[in-house]
Amino acid sequence: MTSNVHVDLGENSYSIKIGNGFIKQLPIFLSPVLKRKKVAIVTDTNVEKLYLSKVTSSLVEGGIDVISLSLNPGEMSKDWLNLKLVVDWILENKLERDDFVLALGGGVIGDLVGFAASIVRRGIRCVQLPTTLLAQVDSSVGGKTGINSKFGKNLIGSFYHPKLVLIDVDLLSTQTHRELMSGFGEVIKYGLLGNHSFFEWLETNGKKVLNGDKTSLIKVISTCCKMKAEIVARDEKENGERALLNLGHTFGHSLETATGYSDRLLHGEGVSIGCCLAFDLSYRLGICSQEEPSRIRSFMKSHNMMTDIWQISGDTLKSTDLIELMKQDKKVRDGNLRFIIPNSIGSTFVADGIDVDLVREVIDISSEKP
Repeated sequence: MTSNVHVDLGENSYSIKIGNGFIKQLPIFLSPVLKRKKVAIVTDTNVEKLYLSKVTSSLVEGGIDVISLSLNPGEMSKDWLNLKLVVDWILENKLERDDFVLALGGGVIGDLVGFAASIVRRGIRCVQLPTTLLAQVDSSVGGKTGINSKFGKNLIGSFYHPKLVLIDVDLLSTQTHRELMSGFGEVIKYGLLGNHSFFEWLETNGKKVLNGDKTSLIKVISTCCKMKAEIVARDEKENGERALLNLGHTFGHSLETATGYSDRLLHGEGVSIGCCLAFDLSYRLGICSQEEPSRIRSFMKSHNMMTDIWQISGDTLKSTDLIELMKQDKKVRDGNLRFIIPNSIGSTFVADGIDVDLVREVIDISSEKP
């Protein structure tokens, strides 16, 4: 089973191919778009051990020259130092604008390599080969690239679309359970922000997805990618509707920054908590019913997902500090916090000027262990 999603952006349009067994077919996918038979791969040391030799062998057997660079794994690698490392490596190896740099890894590698590709020679071509569920359903699609700052997550970057995204569900077999659950947080987000029937499907079939059923995985990834592609096609630079894709992220990004982009909190875990808090905020604003935050938490808890701030290990996170971090969020307008607020499961809108005291109340309640 193979699925193809088209991202319609005029001259920047590209395809997302979703299926399994893609590594052996890489020369078939890449040869038609290669100007010369050379591919530069950037990955991390964890993915290197699992897949780099397989990817390299497939390309070499197809008559394609390969060079590669491996970085340290983890969110801490999305910084200026590693950006410079990748840019210098690309220039040292004399990659031309029509060559490809292939991002082989999760969201960190995809974001970092995409950003490097956007600024080298004012833009060289990039292909995304995501190896995590989170990257496959979200970060590899849509052209957002960047690195983190001490002031916040993804505050330095650009919009730069790949030429192709290849999503092979076979690569998910080596993910840890925690990493898979982190990606599932982004999956659930899509149902919550704009697809009630998809959320209901997940309530029934979520365990199939997490148990690695390939048909279910391809369905889930295709649904998420199609939703994102349609929104991005209508609002490429996030001037309006695209902001809805950030449901839970205003809370989640502040939590990631406060925990130092460490293993204390993975991105998808921050999104899971953030989605719960967004529904809590909606209820306190008198918008969604009381049953909806409870329904979401019940579903997440049935899959052993994080739902509240108190579950994050380590020092207590203070609402005052988190709110200050939120003020650095990319969605802030005229100094006012901007949140994605649910009307109900499957319906959301962008809201400005939310009462900060109400936000603080939601954070404080979530921080208290029951």
